[in-house]
Amino acid sequence: MIQITIILRCTCCQSTNIKKNGKKNYDDKQNYQCKDCKRQFVGDHNLTYKGCHSGLGNKIKKMFVRGFGIRDIAAIEDISISKVLSTLVGLNYSLKPKQCHYESLEIDEFHTFVGSKKNKMWLIYAYSRASKEIVCYVWGRRNHKPARRLRQKLFDLGISFDVIFSDGLRAFVSAFRGLKHIIGKKNTVGIEGNNCLLRHRIKRAFRRTCNFSKKLINHIKAFELAFYYINWGRI
Repeated sequence: MIQITIILRCTCCQSTNIKKNGKKNYDDKQNYQCKDCKRQFVGDHNLTYKGCHSGLGNKIKKMFVRGFGIRDIAAIEDISISKVLSTLVGLNYSLKPKQCHYESLEIDEFHTFVGSKKNKMWLIYAYSRASKEIVCYVWGRRNHKPARRLRQKLFDLGISFDVIFSDGLRAFVSAFRGLKHIIGKKNTVGIEGNNCLLRHRIKRAFRRTCNFSKKLINHIKAFELAFYYINWGRI
């Protein structure tokens, strides 16, 4: 005879201080209550729909940043596409620089699209090769305005740097005029490598992929999640 021990955790505070709290009227399933936060729940082992499992949200987020698309996640986890989308829409990640001063920053543009390939959406961002982090970013077209917004955002965040490297795009030369700006592909090896990493981490950024964002908000949230994961190594 095999005996299985199940450790129950509160779906809200993750406490193991749990007690039984009667049964559900509609399906006669055992109900539990957390003694710490008073949250009532049904154990994961007794759920009918997998989309209600307590640890599913973190699993979906991890799969997003490991190159899986929305339909891939739904098929693998045997849940609805709307559940995966609602998890994505509910994300609220934002970048916070690790330092106030950097010896050098690299800037580059990254091509993506939303809805159709005609609707190009460029990611313009600054990267620190020393700390291996995405420091700051803006979205827009491949022209002077996003480059100027990137410079202004760096200053608004209180970030200073000794030198900035780019590949010589005219928008960058114009936006960062007056600062120590060195042009050359050999100086942007770090950010080019990070571009490659982004195309491996985000399914909608893959080259020649059928996966793309229909809405800009979903597009931005997927990238924000990947930025946080790249910078901190966790979700």
